[in-house]
Amino acid sequence: MTAGTLADSHRHIGRLPAFPFYGGPAVHPDLAARETVAELLQDLAAERTERALILPNYGVPDVEISFRLNDLVLEAVQNQDRLVCGLWVSPKSADAALTDKALGLAGEPGVRALKTSFLLGGGVDDPDCQDGLGKIFATAREHGLVVHVHTSPGAASDIDKVGRLVDRYGDDVAIHLVHMGGGMSGHIKLISGRFFDWIEAGKKVYTDTSWAIGFAPRWLADEIERRGIGHDRVLFASDEPWGDHAGELARLQAAVGDGELARAMFTDNFAALYDRP
Repeated sequence: MTAGTLADSHRHIGRLPAFPFYGGPAVHPDLAARETVAELLQDLAAERTERALILPNYGVPDVEISFRLNDLVLEAVQNQDRLVCGLWVSPKSADAALTDKALGLAGEPGVRALKTSFLLGGGVDDPDCQDGLGKIFATAREHGLVVHVHTSPGAASDIDKVGRLVDRYGDDVAIHLVHMGGGMSGHIKLISGRFFDWIEAGKKVYTDTSWAIGFAPRWLADEIERRGIGHDRVLFASDEPWGDHAGELARLQAAVGDGELARAMFTDNFAALYDRP
C-alpha cells in the first residue's frame, strides 16, 4: 500500500448520549466519536485516509438518534468527492416511518449504502421485519446501493442468521457483511467455506476485517491465495469510534503485505464497490 491511497469502508460519525450498557453506569465507550464534519476530516487527514464510507453512529436503544444522524452523513459528503455515505435504516415496523424518510434520500449525491443492524431488535426471520427488509433491499436494488449489515456472534446478528440475507437477496444486491462474520465462530464459518461458496454461486457478497480476531485476516488471505477467488471481496475498515484505526490497519497490513492483494483490500475494492458507474 502506498501513502495516500488508504480507503476506509466503515466508520461512524455522531456523538451518542451516555447509556448504562449491560446494567452498568451510564458511559460513553465510543471515546473517539466525532460530532462534526470538521473533526472527522481532521481525523482522516491525521490517518492519511484518502477515501471513506461514513455511517451514522448507533448503539443506544433510541434509534431516532441514528436516524437524525443521516443528515450529518449527508453533510459530510457534500463537496467531498473522496467521501461517500450510508444511511441508517431499520426493518422494524415500529421504525417504518423513519425508514421511509431515510429511503427517500437514497438518490442523494454521495449515498452509496444503506446501513442496518439487528443489535437494537428485530431479526432476519422476524415477521415484524419482513416488509421493512423488502423495502430496504428494493431501494438498494433500484439505486444500486450496498446493504451494509452488522454481524456478531450469537443472537440475531449471528452469521447463521444474517447470512440468510445473502441467500435471499445477494443475487442482485451487494451485501457488505461487517466484521467478517463477527468473532471466532463467524470467522471460521465464513473462511472455511461459506464466503467462498457464496462467491462461486454468484452472490454479491463482501466483508471487512474490522474487529477480526488476529488469526482470521491471515487465514483469509491464505484461503484467497489457495482458492484463487475472493481477492476482490474484502475491504479494510476501521469501524471508528468503536474500532481502532491504527490497530485495524496494522493487523491487515501484517496479513496481506504490500502487493496486489493489499492494493485490492486497501484501495481498489472500495472504489469498485462504493463508486457508482
